[in-house]
Amino acid sequence: MIEVPVETRAHTQFVPLNTLLQQIIREHGPENGVLHVHIPHTTAGITINENADPDVVSDITGTLERLIPWENGYAHDEGNSAAHLKASLMGFSVTLPVENRKLRLGTWQGVYFCEFDGPRHRRIWVTPLPA
Repeated sequence: MIEVPVETRAHTQFVPLNTLLQQIIREHGPENGVLHVHIPHTTAGITINENADPDVVSDITGTLERLIPWENGYAHDEGNSAAHLKASLMGFSVTLPVENRKLRLGTWQGVYFCEFDGPRHRRIWVTPLPA
């Protein structure tokens, strides 16, 4: 497993990971197989979505804020229940195909680290697995 630090600078931020993940594949492999990416936090998540138009990320974050507002009378007394809920919706891991040392994603797909309680010092755990 490879641990990668991620620094977020905003309360809500989607950090593109494609370049980072491709670098890990080049340095650590596998030639063919999968890359398992896990977020070991409860107020951050991971998702795959369009990476060509930044308005998509803006639409996602805006919609999540309308659906799960920061202030909503939550019982959790740390004041970040909205972040926990948003992270749960995104999920905490993805498994990505690797072929010929290249991340195999659809034409418009990008992998994003999703911060919902930032800014923070975060980590991503990446496990390359051969076929």
